[in-house]
Amino acid sequence: MKDPFVLAGKEYQSRLIVGTGKYKDFAETKRAIEASGAEIVTVAVRRVNITEPGKENLLDYIDPKVYTILPNTAGCYTAEDAVRTCRLARAAGIGNMVKLEVIGDERTLFPDIPATLEAARILIKEGFIVLPYIQDDPISCKKLEELGCAAVMPLAAPIGSGLGIRNPYNLRIILEQSRVPVIVDAGVGTASDAAVALELGCDAVLMNTAIAGAKDPVLMAEAMRLGVEAGRKAFLAGRIAKKLYATASSPLEGTL
Repeated sequence: MKDPFVLAGKEYQSRLIVGTGKYKDFAETKRAIEASGAEIVTVAVRRVNITEPGKENLLDYIDPKVYTILPNTAGCYTAEDAVRTCRLARAAGIGNMVKLEVIGDERTLFPDIPATLEAARILIKEGFIVLPYIQDDPISCKKLEELGCAAVMPLAAPIGSGLGIRNPYNLRIILEQSRVPVIVDAGVGTASDAAVALELGCDAVLMNTAIAGAKDPVLMAEAMRLGVEAGRKAFLAGRIAKKLYATASSPLEGTL
């Protein structure tokens, strides 16, 4: 079945985007990414080395010719820091597509919406392809789309919480109004959470802790791949309507 995920004009076969933090080493990171089937891999520029050739470099394990490397601004608490981090990644030759995170609170790690909007505006003017991490807020998502973001990335739950999708109704509104891809980012805990996101109609899902923090990260990466595939197929197939009362599975016509 040909059903590509199109992001910024490029087609991908996988709708699972994975991170690279919290693994025991780069070798385990590589094995998990391979098991996930992901084609886009996000990297925290301030936490994982992809810019200093003299040190152990993640890009020695993950070939940029095979994967789309998506630098992110994790750990940035101001628009200025986020913009500076994106410029650093581009100067290192990583590319123009960036995942924008501007954190507003250390405890919840929720995004700072005004700062995210400010940083997105600057980065888009400078030619970046911006994918912003944002609250599951339809208004903020619409504003970011109108600024020119290539996708919107509403959270499912707080980063690393594993709570799954807490507000499917807001996600439905975001999906109804959006003309750009909607990528669920943060809060996924297991394969069923990923399936729910895709069943709702989300274009993709991004995760890190749910895989890297599992007892067997490589096996969980495979489970997430299957969950995403199942959720997408269920969405395309169209589920039956929910009913209060039973409906016979076998036809009644021609019964004795």
